[in-house]
Amino acid sequence: MATINTNMAANIAANALTRNERGMSQTMERLSTGVRINSAKDDAAGLAISSKMTSQIRGLHQGVRNANDAISMLQVAEGAMQGVTNMMQRMRELAVQAVSDSNTASDRTALNSEFQSLGAEVARIGGNTQWNGTNILDGAATSGAQAFQIGANASQTISHTFATVGKNSSTVTQAATQAAGGSQKQITTLTVAGTADGDVITGTVNGKAFAFTLADHDSTSAVTATTAAHDGTGAIVVAKTAGTTLTFTGSANNIAFTIENLRVGNGIGALVGGYDITTSTLAASAITNMGTQITAMDTARASTGATMSRLEYAADNLTNVAQNSAAARSRIMDADYAAETTELARTQIIQQAATAMLAQANQSQQAILALLG
Repeated sequence: MATINTNMAANIAANALTRNERGMSQTMERLSTGVRINSAKDDAAGLAISSKMTSQIRGLHQGVRNANDAISMLQVAEGAMQGVTNMMQRMRELAVQAVSDSNTASDRTALNSEFQSLGAEVARIGGNTQWNGTNILDGAATSGAQAFQIGANASQTISHTFATVGKNSSTVTQAATQAAGGSQKQITTLTVAGTADGDVITGTVNGKAFAFTLADHDSTSAVTATTAAHDGTGAIVVAKTAGTTLTFTGSANNIAFTIENLRVGNGIGALVGGYDITTSTLAASAITNMGTQITAMDTARASTGATMSRLEYAADNLTNVAQNSAAARSRIMDADYAAETTELARTQIIQQAATAMLAQANQSQQAILALLG
C-alpha cells in the first residue's frame, strides 16, 4: 500500500538505526573506560558481585599492610630484647667472675658497679622501647594479648603478648630518717608513685641489694606484707603500710642503714635489679637467678619470632588471595577488547547500512508523484 503520512520502511530503518547506535555507544564506552560494567544497567548482578569482591580485595591489601606493620612492631621489640639478653649474659658473666675467691672485696665492689649499671639499663630499655610513640615492653600500654587485624573481615586477627621487661614511669621519694641510737630504731619511709600490682622496688641497703614486690597494691588501705633486707649485721624489716608507702625499720637500736640506688620496675628488668654480687654467696645466687631471667627472655624472644614468622606467612597468603580475587573480578568487570572491537566494527557497518536504507526509504515516497502525474 502506497502512503505518504506513514512511511513504514523509514520507521523500520530509523528504529534499527537507534538500536544499533545504542549498542555502538555502549561498545565505545567500554573501549574508552576498559570496563565492561559502567553502570548498573549494563549488568546488575555482575555489578553487585564485583562490588563485594572489591571490598574483599581492598580489605586484603590493607590486611597485608597491617601484617607488615605488626612485623615491624615485633622486630622493634625483638631487637630491644636481644640487647637485654646480651646485657644479662654479661651480668651472669660478672657474677661467675665475682663468685671466685680470687677476688678481693674491692674487686667485687667494682664488678658489682658494672652489674648494677647493666641492671638499670635493662629496666631503662624496657621502659623506653617504643613503637609509634607507644611503650611496648613496659607491661602497661601493651598489657595482655595484642590483636593484629590481618584479614578483610572482622575477627580475622593474629594475637601476640609482649614481654614485660621494665618500666621508667614510677618515682620513689625518701622521707626523713629517724636515726638509730639510744632507745629508738632507725626508720626510713619511701613513697612510691605511679605503681601497679606486681611492680618491684629495688635498691641497696648499706650497699646490699634488695627487691620488694608491691603485691596487693592499694592506695588507701594498709597492707601487712613484709620482707627483710640485710645490711650485713642484721635484718631491716620492710612493711608496706599504705599501698604506696614502704617503711624500713632497723631490727635493733644500734643498726644504722643507708638506702640508695632506688628504682621501680616490673617484669624481667625489675627482678634483675634486685641481684647483688658483692659477696661470693650473693654472686652464686645471682648466677642462678640470671640464668632464670635469661631463659625467660629467650622464651619471650622465641614467642616474638614465632609470631613474626606466622605474620609473614599470613601476609604472603593474603597477597595470593587478593591476586586471585582480582583475577576473578577482572573476568566480571573488565572489557574484552577483542570482542568489543569486533562489536564496534559490526555496529559501524550496520550504522552505515541503516543510514543508507533510511535515505532509500525516504526517497521511495517520490514514486507516488508518478501516480499523481
